[in-house]
Amino acid sequence: MPFPDLCSSAPLVLDGGLATELEARGHDLSDELWSARLLHDAPEEIVAAHEAFFRAGAVIATTASYQASFPGFGARGIGRGDAAALMRRSVELARQAAERLEPDRPRWVAASVGPYGATLADGSEYRGRYGLTVSDLVGFHRPRLEVLAGAGPDVLALETVPDLDEAIALVEAVDGIGVPAWLSYTVADGRTRAGQPLAEAFEVARDHEDIVAVGVNCCSPAEVAPALAIARQVTGKPVVAYPNSGEDWDAHCRTWTGASRFPGTAASAWAHEGAAVIGGCCRVRPDDIADLAATLP
Repeated sequence: MPFPDLCSSAPLVLDGGLATELEARGHDLSDELWSARLLHDAPEEIVAAHEAFFRAGAVIATTASYQASFPGFGARGIGRGDAAALMRRSVELARQAAERLEPDRPRWVAASVGPYGATLADGSEYRGRYGLTVSDLVGFHRPRLEVLAGAGPDVLALETVPDLDEAIALVEAVDGIGVPAWLSYTVADGRTRAGQPLAEAFEVARDHEDIVAVGVNCCSPAEVAPALAIARQVTGKPVVAYPNSGEDWDAHCRTWTGASRFPGTAASAWAHEGAAVIGGCCRVRPDDIADLAATLP
């Protein structure tokens, strides 16, 4: 089933933190590949995590490819051909989970495309400003976008983008790829993580038909509503919202601190702001998604 027209559909429930769920199932994801390591080591566990979110009410699964890249796999001794096969597997596993549960119920697969900084495994995705040119970033993203698009996802999730340069690169890299995409920034204090105004950031996607929605993810829930208002005003496109739990990530210690502030009840307010895709990111569990789904029509 093709991905729905987000301009006319009711809000779609996205899943939550895939890596969080895998960690809850006993997996140590502290290495540089994060959840992408399990594409090789324990693919059946990825299917189980997807199924947990589908059972909770999600209708879109994001794949375990956020931190997957040719350089990242190469550093682990995985050649280019095998790396491409693992990226394709991320889509296949999500599709398998979607079809295993109530195969007639509409469900979709979003191929996760994380920022360049995620592959550095040092918190750079929360800072941006890598010292690379837009051309460098296009060269990094385009090959894995081609592989993921070739695996047949319903949509590409260009997510946790920290700054304007990477957004420009991703919009260029996804041009003509043949799969619709959404572009989602990680934000703080009403700006991109690199400090740029959100109006300027969202403007990048305004006139690109391949980008079917824009929004925010992996940010504090409190950042969502104001960012969505700017995104809609600037682009006129449907918007996506999937914040983290509200806890804080300590990149040095590689751990989360503080208490969860994920408000499932806020989903209806985000829908009122025009959010067409609503879910969670890091530290958001299936129970949280179930609470969120229960507040939507």
